[in-house]
Amino acid sequence: MSAGFVDTHCHFDFPPFYGDELRSLEQARQAGVEKIIAVGVTAKRFDGVMALAERFEPIHAALGIHPMTISEFKEEHVSQFEAWLEKRPEKLVAIGEIGLDLFIDNPQFEKQEALLDAQLKLARRFELPVILHSRRTHDKLAMHLRRLALPKTGVVHGFAGSLQQAQAFIEVGYFIGVGGTMTYERATKTRRTLARLPLSKLLLETDSPDMPVQGFQGEPNRPERIQHVFKSLCEIREESPEEILDAIRDNSRRLFGI
Repeated sequence: MSAGFVDTHCHFDFPPFYGDELRSLEQARQAGVEKIIAVGVTAKRFDGVMALAERFEPIHAALGIHPMTISEFKEEHVSQFEAWLEKRPEKLVAIGEIGLDLFIDNPQFEKQEALLDAQLKLARRFELPVILHSRRTHDKLAMHLRRLALPKTGVVHGFAGSLQQAQAFIEVGYFIGVGGTMTYERATKTRRTLARLPLSKLLLETDSPDMPVQGFQGEPNRPERIQHVFKSLCEIREESPEEILDAIRDNSRRLFGI
């Protein structure tokens, strides 16, 4: 089986990758990672994320304003974002990381919801898929996605919810991001859910340098460790590894056009 992983969620503009891009990309390549989507989280990081995509062939970009940065959000950030989208850079393939989060202190949830809707409307206008963050908000997020139907849908990244919550996202056309959480045997709910979802709706990701995989706790996560996520997924699915890899490759192409 030839590898050909797409890491659909990586914060490549953060340490330990920033300033060590060539070595990090070579390590990823040796592990079979062909493409990486570098995901932005604040307006002030947009330039850096796009510069990475323009400089390095394997990197594509997603730009978004993360709900965990809500305390520093200003209205003009949406205008800055819109200006980037109007340029339509070739390697900008998604809007993200955007979403909702009720886990943080002082979540300012109404403000989060307004920011999410503004970014979903941009995704609809520019016909780009979205990369979604959700903690303790799956049901609320699904409601927003139903209300603001997007032509290109997107992915709920790092999913660790219930089967019913996953199915609610899939019903409105969204993919489910498979990340490091499911490499832990104790994550029985997540593993059981991912075993039962349609293979046509799964994507692989690392969320590097976050979401460490089993065996590498306490270390920054890295794109090459997507092979551990893939191995864990193969352990719980009935399909062959070749079939799983081919399907997930195709899912990445269909959603992001890469």
